[in-house]
Amino acid sequence: MARRVKTPLRTSVEDISTARKVPETPQTASATYRLAFADQEFLTSEDTRGVRFQLEYLKTEFRLRERGINSTVVLFGGARIPEPGKAAWAARNDIQKKNLEANSRFYDEARRFAQYASLTSRALDYKDYVVVTGGGPGVMEAGNRGAHDIGAPSIGMNIVLPHEQAPNVYVTPDLCFNFHYFATRKIHLVLRSRAVAIFPGGFGTLDEFFEVLTLIQTGRMDRIPLLLFGRDFWDRAINLEALEEEGTISPGDTGLFVKVDTAEEGWEHVRKHYGLPEVTLEA
Repeated sequence: MARRVKTPLRTSVEDISTARKVPETPQTASATYRLAFADQEFLTSEDTRGVRFQLEYLKTEFRLRERGINSTVVLFGGARIPEPGKAAWAARNDIQKKNLEANSRFYDEARRFAQYASLTSRALDYKDYVVVTGGGPGVMEAGNRGAHDIGAPSIGMNIVLPHEQAPNVYVTPDLCFNFHYFATRKIHLVLRSRAVAIFPGGFGTLDEFFEVLTLIQTGRMDRIPLLLFGRDFWDRAINLEALEEEGTISPGDTGLFVKVDTAEEGWEHVRKHYGLPEVTLEA
């Protein structure tokens, strides 16, 4: 958190401690007597949703500012993509098992892409081009793992889901965040982004891709490298050229992103866009 300035006034922490020592009476036992900021029932009520949005935004923002992180490289992709050689735990039939195992190569591509970003970040004192993912398994794990491989910090932005999703073990612990609201999480995932890499994934990945694509197309976001990893996968999954033919998007809108197949191809696009120095992965 940001450094607290010493004032002559009592702090909220001190008052919470004092309030707990007050003798219990019908008055002090009432919910109305609780300090507002220490009242969980009040803070989680329908009426304070706006306050919770602000708190989720500020907690992450303060921490990233404290670490001096100016810009990030974002990796989006499927939680179900396994590490090569590992079981496709999410497969529900033989066809899914075969396809997930075939797509496991993107785990390695994501890992290497994150290594390229992190080597560049190292030269900038880990203030820029810091890897950020959704913090979960699959492609997200690969991204954080790539940063971890070279000793670089990386950010994980988890979200509470009906089924348990713990952060992957490669996220830097004090850069591991947890969100209730998808909207607040997506703000922080793209707020500092200098490049966004989209790997094969499902509804969540598509949502993240179209969020960034819409922001760029509408001029609400600077045009940054937006990479779709896996030409064959995305050619089958979406057909944006059809939208262009139908006239529902403008000619040239499909040029707002580029399809690539390898980490080297993807990072070269980012490197040239910003005029970054070349980096070499260790064998």
